[in-house]
Amino acid sequence: MNFAAQFIYFRVLRNRSPRDRYREDEDYDPFWQSYAEQLFLKKDDNKIKKQDMPAICDHCCKDMPVRNGLIGQKPPSINPERLKDFGEEDYLNGDVKTWEMKIVSQNEELLRDALPCIPQPSSRTSLASCNKLIRFEDIRAAAFKIQSGIQKTPCMYSRLSKQYGMDIYLKKEFLQYTGSVKERGVLYLLMSLPQEQQRRGVIVAADSTFSLAVAHHGSALRVPVLAVAPAGAPAGRARLCREYGAALVTHGASGKEAQLHARRLARERGYLYLEEEDSAVYLSGLGTVGLEMYEQVPKLDAVVFPAGGHCGLLAGSAAALKHLNPHISVIGVESESYPVLQQSLKAGHPAEDQACNNHHFYGDVSGVCFGSNSLQLTGKLVDKVVSVREEDILISMLRLLEYERATVDAEGAIALAALLAGKLPELKGKRVAVVICSGNLELHLLQQCIARALTLDNRVCRFSLVISDCPGDMSKLLDVLAREEARVLDIKQERTFVTSELFTVEVICTVETRDKVHTAQLRSALLERYPTTAWTER
Repeated sequence: MNFAAQFIYFRVLRNRSPRDRYREDEDYDPFWQSYAEQLFLKKDDNKIKKQDMPAICDHCCKDMPVRNGLIGQKPPSINPERLKDFGEEDYLNGDVKTWEMKIVSQNEELLRDALPCIPQPSSRTSLASCNKLIRFEDIRAAAFKIQSGIQKTPCMYSRLSKQYGMDIYLKKEFLQYTGSVKERGVLYLLMSLPQEQQRRGVIVAADSTFSLAVAHHGSALRVPVLAVAPAGAPAGRARLCREYGAALVTHGASGKEAQLHARRLARERGYLYLEEEDSAVYLSGLGTVGLEMYEQVPKLDAVVFPAGGHCGLLAGSAAALKHLNPHISVIGVESESYPVLQQSLKAGHPAEDQACNNHHFYGDVSGVCFGSNSLQLTGKLVDKVVSVREEDILISMLRLLEYERATVDAEGAIALAALLAGKLPELKGKRVAVVICSGNLELHLLQQCIARALTLDNRVCRFSLVISDCPGDMSKLLDVLAREEARVLDIKQERTFVTSELFTVEVICTVETRDKVHTAQLRSALLERYPTTAWTER
């Protein structure tokens, strides 16, 4: 394409609205390049007739979906050799007319009807929050702006599908650089800050995956980040904040004390204090997950998201999915121990803080409901919110590790747990996408979670029995276990504090089996040989 054709191409491209540029990639080039070349072919004595323009506008105004910038049928290609007589001098001499166009698409509309906004408590955030429901155009703009800074994670068919009677597709957001979907909202939030505030920097409390995302993307955007970690914060998370580029200070014994100190430093030094909130900017960034899943998995019937107090991912993605296809069911899943979202929806306002005794396991799933925007979107757009037990989450973590080779935390496994626990029987035979949003499982919890999950899955069991303290009796017991193909993990003998008859020994044995059926076979074989066998119930 020569100079003048390029000029028309970029002139037209510049006047397109942001919502039509959100997927600006190589797919646009053939269309606009061909159109620019057609303009020059239709010139008469270097004069372009105005009536030639509606041909392309008719395409733009048709009520049809736009996929990657290709609208309707692609115009036929033109041989560039036919434009060889047109030179740069013709444009410089003023012999060419140019037309400025604006692409016309569907009218911008607010997603659903806006409910009266509940005032956001001023103590929740230091960032001015736009208390409005986000629009689909906001999510598309966020997708375009952050596309070079985040991973477009795969949404892959899972081998668990046949086992549970539905087509399950896993959206693997734990593959983001910091292992969390929150990178999407954080990156868009930081990019939307005024340049003066980006120069001054931001401050966060280093007790969540949100702070890791701020540290990473703040470093990439050259925004100074100061992280305040409590003394009891996990050492691995604090270390990662420092490695991602944040300056780290330690203050207080709890997360609340660290947050108060961070706010005080923000006022004194001119930083902007950031915490996970539900501004339109942050929710729009998180909503890009819904856009990607809609593109990656055709004919979706339902999408299952983690919920809990921090339901921004659920709310933002529901906004995108319901706009694209209102028939897609959007379902949220939260912990049965901390049903914060269900309580908030029932009360009509964010629920009060709940004491969480197992915060390091649940992470942000057990957090408080942080705002009214996400709560309103959830109430308007989400079809269903269900709760699962802690045992269901552990089993889900085990299944993901075995079938998908994915090490995720409770927040990442909770959405799949609803399917595995049978909480959504209406999805049998349907095509379902599940968001695996986080993979920040702390190392000291990994072994405990796996051991507990194996026990819940009836694959590690313990029994005790009394045998004679004579040579050869222990080997007979081991022969029974070997014949039943049980793997001995631990075996103990107790002689002193035995309440049975003299010269006997109590044997306490921990074994691993293949599955629940194998465990039942082993139990029958032991009871047949040793009727006094006692099994330790889980």
